[in-house]
Amino acid sequence: MSLQNYITTPLDNAVLDTKEQYAFYFKIVKHAFNQLVDSLHKHDICNEQELVFFKQYSELLIYSIEALRVKYLFDDEDKMKIDLTESGFPNYIEFRYLINDLSLKNDYLKKLPEVYNLKEEFLETLFKEKEAISKVKLHQAASIIYYTTIDKRYIFKKFVQGKIIKTSQYDSEYLVSWSFYDISHNRPFICYLYFNYDGKNIEDYKDKIYDVLKIAADRSINMDTIAYLIDKKLSKIHPKRIRKIDLGPIHSIFAKDENVFTHTLLKSISKKSLNMDSYCVSLSIDEAYSKGTFKQGSFLNKQTLQIWEVEKTQDYLFTSHKVQQLFYDKIPETVNLLTKPPFIIDKLQ
Repeated sequence: MSLQNYITTPLDNAVLDTKEQYAFYFKIVKHAFNQLVDSLHKHDICNEQELVFFKQYSELLIYSIEALRVKYLFDDEDKMKIDLTESGFPNYIEFRYLINDLSLKNDYLKKLPEVYNLKEEFLETLFKEKEAISKVKLHQAASIIYYTTIDKRYIFKKFVQGKIIKTSQYDSEYLVSWSFYDISHNRPFICYLYFNYDGKNIEDYKDKIYDVLKIAADRSINMDTIAYLIDKKLSKIHPKRIRKIDLGPIHSIFAKDENVFTHTLLKSISKKSLNMDSYCVSLSIDEAYSKGTFKQGSFLNKQTLQIWEVEKTQDYLFTSHKVQQLFYDKIPETVNLLTKPPFIIDKLQ
């Protein structure tokens, strides 16, 4: 990946200006994830075990976005940035800043007033002086809440490792999941690897599996490439199937990309054909499965590797009935390219 993919410029972001916008954005994202979990289960897009992990990774993302809302609540200088690529998520650099902030929280808290003193000052201002609390004091209070209540362990990182569990899916003994935030796409991805193990105790090989996944599968690359890298580096496991879920974009009033769903949605909102809280979520799934084996290496050092078959990408869309009708009316040819007709989810109340 080129260096330019790691550099964020003002042109790469849309800025949220007010606490009302933060609250509105957070409500849309939280509602979207809750609806996705229900819909993935209802339409058998993910099995029960995958859904458990999907929900856990979603909760990390929601927690992180809520942490950003608190962080910027009364900050007049810095604003949260929404990525302008086909994303709809905060720019990844925002999550990195969260982790950096919380690593230094003790230093920041020393610069803030004591909670008791700040409370007394608030009461004095409100009830005795009958005046509004200044933005500076509100920012101090929000900063105290941010640094004392947000837990760095629950912030969504560039790579999040899931546990290895037993499974009976796809003729496999084990399932391991992981999630990553791809910087070039600026979207979260959730992955599942189904595999068998040659050894006696999977715990003996667990750290090796985690190390390889973090190196070989921490970004969005071709499925057969991911499968080959994992298969090649982990001689004691036999991968059977890999699933990769591309989570997004989230198409809403906060998205500014050129995606046809985003463009159609924003155009209708601007014409007041749709409410401002209208949104939809794209989700795609790539899968590769083993359809045989071959041997690679020298006569004395041969390794059995899988022959991988990559399935056609499954593209889905989740939205309200009204937005679905709009898309069928305005962009039917695009809607018809989806794997299935758009799935109806509850609109935001």
